[in-house]
Amino acid sequence: MRPILTITLNPALDLASAAPGIRPGPKLRCTPPTRDPGGGGLNVSRAIAHMGGTSRALAALGGPNGEAVAGLLAAEGIDLIPLPAPGETRLSLAVTDSDTGGQYRFVLPGPDWSGTDPETLIARIAADCPQDALVVLSGSQPAGLPDDLPQRMVAPLGSARLIVDTSGAPLMTLGRAPRAGAAPWVLRMDHAEAGELTGETLDSAEKLAAAAQAMVGRGVAETVILAFGKDGSVMAGRELPRPLHGVAPYNTIVSTVGAGDSFVGGFTLATARGDNPAEALRMGVAAASAAVQTPATELCRAEDVARIAPLVRVTEIAL
Repeated sequence: MRPILTITLNPALDLASAAPGIRPGPKLRCTPPTRDPGGGGLNVSRAIAHMGGTSRALAALGGPNGEAVAGLLAAEGIDLIPLPAPGETRLSLAVTDSDTGGQYRFVLPGPDWSGTDPETLIARIAADCPQDALVVLSGSQPAGLPDDLPQRMVAPLGSARLIVDTSGAPLMTLGRAPRAGAAPWVLRMDHAEAGELTGETLDSAEKLAAAAQAMVGRGVAETVILAFGKDGSVMAGRELPRPLHGVAPYNTIVSTVGAGDSFVGGFTLATARGDNPAEALRMGVAAASAAVQTPATELCRAEDVARIAPLVRVTEIAL
């Protein structure tokens, strides 16, 4: 199995609670909160662990919130590589209206990294990266770091393959202005982000496949994966003769928190185990489908992934 390293530069201490009749004005009496380590890469490592795999998680942590995140990761058996953050680890809060099932998510900002030399940061990450590893850079990027940080990381990681699942300006920079020789192995985003990049309404698997194929052709990444909500995910790549579409049977959505991270966890774990791209896509879709069936900030469960995976339909899309 190939080693897996996840990177979380903007982690969070996730709190989840519930209250009836959420509305402005009155005090809302909430249930006792659950606490989880949050942030894209940490969730990917946790999802991998839930599915029986192993990874190392490099995370930038600071202050009491960072200490709490480290303690929660230790309790889950996650192999943590702590990286000092330039401030307190952020908090995020998810509150579910117990009357309607609606979920409200509040994400506070993390510390500003303006005083950090990005090349020193990348060298620190590369030093902890095993040879031939799958490296997952996931989650939002902290303020103060350059928007092209994911592209800058490609060469220093050497033989490692970089999987990027980010948002905002870093995603737009990578998607719109690829640099020669600096493309990640995999870039994942949702269909709304892909629509923003292309300026098109991507409302079908065929349109998503064409957009993903065009990104691969422009050198954005060797493989591009576009999430399509309950309709699964579409993947195009240089090694694929045609784009692939993976979709699971529809299930009632309990919470969408962690679905994307569970997808990346399933896809990365399957790839690390040597599965072909179609099977890796199947495992990612199964993990995402399993995650939306769990409450609050809970991720996918191994038994649900095992049950759903054989039901995931993976087909080629002819363009």
